[in-house]
Amino acid sequence: MTMPQETARTQLLDAIVTHVPFDGWTDRAFNAAIRDTGLDVGLARAACPRGAQDLAAEHHRRGDEAMVERLKTEDMSEMRFRDKVAAAVRFRIEAAGDKELVRRATTLYALPTNAAEGAKLIWNTADAIWEALGDTSDDVNWYTKRATLSGVYSSTVLYWLGDTSENSTATWAFLDRRIDDVMQIEKLKAQVNKSPTLSKLLAGPNWLLGQIKAPNRMARMNLPGSWTSPRR
Repeated sequence: MTMPQETARTQLLDAIVTHVPFDGWTDRAFNAAIRDTGLDVGLARAACPRGAQDLAAEHHRRGDEAMVERLKTEDMSEMRFRDKVAAAVRFRIEAAGDKELVRRATTLYALPTNAAEGAKLIWNTADAIWEALGDTSDDVNWYTKRATLSGVYSSTVLYWLGDTSENSTATWAFLDRRIDDVMQIEKLKAQVNKSPTLSKLLAGPNWLLGQIKAPNRMARMNLPGSWTSPRR
């Protein structure tokens, strides 16, 4: 009976993590994982056509899944929403495990040829957090929330990689400051909307932005956003 590619990918990921700290997410580490698992080379290459790069992406997605599962089990009913967001980012970073795996992935996705995929993975992490926290936005806010959180997450990860404080306390303090910065922006937006003068000045741009819809609210199109034609 042929082993499913998904099972092979899981075995390879479990095996490669012991080699990545020394060799990075490279063909050398991937070949070592094949030897460790005893998998057929053809099956391994079919499961991971790009080799270690596919496993790096899978490792990131596994961290997203672990974060979502933890959010389901944590009691956050008494927490402020900004604290829920901070907790989700913290859970995601803690799910990453070995810092060296993340550091090597950061190096991998810093390459120009891989930068787009790295940005997509971070965006998907932000999306997973908002979805898990029950985000219902269906307009341009869907995009701005994820873009902002992507920046918070990525900057916090970089800080965490260099953090030597006990239990990463300096990282969580850094994260709280970044969340506070975002909340200040949201307060400013609310003040602008309440201002009779500024709200009128921004009526046109706000209307324009209002025509942008979240991808999961779109009909008949598989695009990252949509444009609603003005009514006649």
